[in-house]
Amino acid sequence: MAEATDTAAEEAQAPRDEEREALLAEMTEALGDAVVGSHVAPGRGLWLRVTRDAWYDAVETVKLRFGFTFFDFLSGIDWMPSPWGRYEDAAVDTGIPRPDPDAPIETGVAGGDTRFQVFCRLADVRRPAPHRNVVLKADLPDDDLRIRSIVPLFAGANWHERECWEMFGITFDGHPGLRHLYLPSEFEGHPLRKDFPLLARLVKPWPGIVDVEPMPDEAAPGDGDTAGGDA
Repeated sequence: MAEATDTAAEEAQAPRDEEREALLAEMTEALGDAVVGSHVAPGRGLWLRVTRDAWYDAVETVKLRFGFTFFDFLSGIDWMPSPWGRYEDAAVDTGIPRPDPDAPIETGVAGGDTRFQVFCRLADVRRPAPHRNVVLKADLPDDDLRIRSIVPLFAGANWHERECWEMFGITFDGHPGLRHLYLPSEFEGHPLRKDFPLLARLVKPWPGIVDVEPMPDEAAPGDGDTAGGDA
């Protein structure tokens, strides 16, 4: 009973963002069953997770009905823990266990049921700053990494979807021309997937992890005196 009372008190004291909560309610009503998850970060932003089949329609609704006409970015997420752990060979890694790739996947705000997600951020810039923004997310089945292209709605999504296709292997149906941005056309694999091995890092430690030499006016670590001779 005491724990329930404490929880209720904490919820009552939690910061609120009535404007974003009202916007979430309006968008949820407009999108209906397409919404499978949501999150409001007071003073920061709004997240909506929608079904893959409703992705295009949700983006269109948020743009045309709610006036979020500014396309910020689109990308993908791979929530699987890296089977390679950290590549750096440094003291900070001592005692940190290598992640278990078979462990349950923990996703970010608004939740998720799959390893891969696509997300984009739209903003309403008609009003004075700070502008309102919303992040739309959609789960993608591991065995069918496809989703409808939103290039017909936002021409600026073209290169973003190409990068996502190249780096994560996600196909955007209806895209006018998926082709490589960074990698040779014959390149195999998708470098931003967690199970893609960075072979150069496996055979050689990360070049940034080195013994740091002090600046001329600084004392070397372990010296008894400071640079200015103060005790």
